[in-house]
Amino acid sequence: MKIKFQVLRATLMIVIIGFICNYVSFSQEKYPFRNPKLTMEKRVDNIISLMTLEEKVDFLTNFQVPRLNIPSPGSAEGIHQTLIRSFNPGSGNKVVPTTSFCQVYGMGETWDPELIEQAGAVEGYEARYATQSEKYKMAALMLWGPTSDLARDPRWGRNDESYGEDPFLTGTMAASLTKGIQGNDPNYWMAASLLKHLFANSNETTRGRSSSDFDNRLMREYYSVPFRMAFMEGGARSFMAAYNAWNGIPMTVNPVLKDVVGKEWGANWVISSDAGALGLAVTEHKYFNSKEEVVSAAIKIGMNQFLELGGNVKDDINKGLVNNRINEADINSAIRGKFNTIIRLGLLDPAEKNPYSKIGAAGEPEPWNSEKHKGVALQVARESVVLLKNNEKILPLNKESIKSIALIGPFADSVLYDFYSAKTPYSITILQALKAKLGARVNIKFVKNNEYNKAVEAAKSSDYVIVVIGNDPMCGITNIGQAFNQDGSTKVCPECGDGREGRDRSSLDLPGEDLVKEVFAANPKTIVVLTSSFPYAISWSQANVPAILHITHAAQEQGTAVADVIFGDYNPAGRLVQTWPKSMDQLPRMMDYDIRNGRTYMYFKGEPLYPFGYGLSYTRFEYSNLKFNSETMAKNGSVTVTADIKNSGGRDGDEVVQLYVQIPQSKVVRPIKELKGFKRIHLMAGESKSVSFTVKAESLAWWNDKVNGWEMESGPLNILIGSSSQDIKLRKTAMIE
Repeated sequence: MKIKFQVLRATLMIVIIGFICNYVSFSQEKYPFRNPKLTMEKRVDNIISLMTLEEKVDFLTNFQVPRLNIPSPGSAEGIHQTLIRSFNPGSGNKVVPTTSFCQVYGMGETWDPELIEQAGAVEGYEARYATQSEKYKMAALMLWGPTSDLARDPRWGRNDESYGEDPFLTGTMAASLTKGIQGNDPNYWMAASLLKHLFANSNETTRGRSSSDFDNRLMREYYSVPFRMAFMEGGARSFMAAYNAWNGIPMTVNPVLKDVVGKEWGANWVISSDAGALGLAVTEHKYFNSKEEVVSAAIKIGMNQFLELGGNVKDDINKGLVNNRINEADINSAIRGKFNTIIRLGLLDPAEKNPYSKIGAAGEPEPWNSEKHKGVALQVARESVVLLKNNEKILPLNKESIKSIALIGPFADSVLYDFYSAKTPYSITILQALKAKLGARVNIKFVKNNEYNKAVEAAKSSDYVIVVIGNDPMCGITNIGQAFNQDGSTKVCPECGDGREGRDRSSLDLPGEDLVKEVFAANPKTIVVLTSSFPYAISWSQANVPAILHITHAAQEQGTAVADVIFGDYNPAGRLVQTWPKSMDQLPRMMDYDIRNGRTYMYFKGEPLYPFGYGLSYTRFEYSNLKFNSETMAKNGSVTVTADIKNSGGRDGDEVVQLYVQIPQSKVVRPIKELKGFKRIHLMAGESKSVSFTVKAESLAWWNDKVNGWEMESGPLNILIGSSSQDIKLRKTAMIE
């Protein structure tokens, strides 16, 4: 009898629990915010009305509302790889082996927005797969990327995280990666893009306390442009504020985040601090006396995600409420954007409504192992290769006539990764790629360095020498956590020409160039492969070595791309995204953020080692027949520019056609020239194509603080078409009326 009673009681409890669960589930499904037919605004209104103040405070630091069954989208780094990892004290790190493209700097060197959009789609798909597949179940739908800061100085330690020094190029690429990440569905995102680091974050060593000082006009016309383009053209709605201050006010609390970024550009969904930035506003910037003040001020301007390394942000928020620095209405306003993101990702809607809900379904192979994703990775790597020199057409090499190659250098048999890389499905080194391409027929003599004169001996006894030199993007460390100092900087790099996050470079010299000199003396048929995250002043190599290639780190197909270019299976067409100086003497002081003082190709008046937009090909291109659809342009109009490009060489290849403008009679200081259009086109040998650009008058305006708006000037407009900022092939003048 006792056993029957216990069984009856257990059965009754199961029924009751089941009823409660079903009731709660049924009740939650009946909440208006679950109705996809309602507007986003009404759905968010409903969510906020159902939440307690305690839940709202918790939501600011924890991207979910458990009681309402609202899940967190999760997050992952996503500047050139969807970096999905977790740490469990018991089982250790868990890392998803996702596709790794070359560093952002290299992605910029493709000058191919359509390809970068494909790379973004790879990242977004892999994030959704890892989130939804039963094998991983690692939420990663908020990707922290693209990085949209400008590489105004080659000494910047995070130069590799920028698409370049030009705002139009960088903005175009950032918008493209954003489009790919978020997908093309009109109602849902595949993943969400969070831009970083807004803005003028291009010095590292003192970033936790420094102020990037420049006028409002430069903010509008230069430093903020890539972010605005990624928001307005790419569709991003979220961003991370930079560590630095702008004109003395830390970006974490700078009013520009609300007044311009939020109100004008609509980017006010997820607004995040950078890691530890709240504390740095007190200890380094000394702008506040307590974190309570920082957090309250940040919430006031709309910040709703706090990445803090120590302390308790919730306590700081609650103190702010008690001390009337903020109120519940401020929190309500701040958290709306996070719910917008959750809704746009489809996390509150029936699965059948969301086209991305099927990604990661049972039986679907892991996408990073697919030929499609491998193909995009290879194409990005190939298109990123820049041919810097090719004297007497030493390249491409003929693999049928070569019997031996000396492959020399510390990076010839490794693919190096950076702070924003992790495990990949595979990686192919230059040595591996050469062996695969040449087989046993060619003797490849691999030597890491010239210890015991081994490199010189290998060079002497080989038909050709390939020297692979560059920088270590991690500066010799393997544990990222050990690299950081308390002020947000990182430990000094062993080589003064190296840099990374938290540490700027103090030299443009490349120690590996000494190795080049030694092997070149032994065999003048030397090809240099520079694998680097930033420019080097390789004046000696440029003057002496017959051929030089540049590629960045982190591409899982790095070796294949380099081998394909060296042996002519791919015709290089990458272009530089930054002015490469001959020496440090050509650079203004590091903390001079006024680019009009001789920075970037737009204001630099010296002779660079390599100009912005530069890169060679194995074929030749002819430019002709520059035309306008109209010789005049209204102040609210546009002009269509066309030119004919012919591949007059003997190989198929790509050409990057670049359009620059000059406004010679402006009443304010304008750039020497400024990029306003570019297209990477493929031409077969002997083929011609007509390339067209639309130049809009609004893109030529300058920001006038006196009227707090854009001003368009009348007068001549010079249109320049060429293959780099210095190699101008065609020019013609229109009139703005």
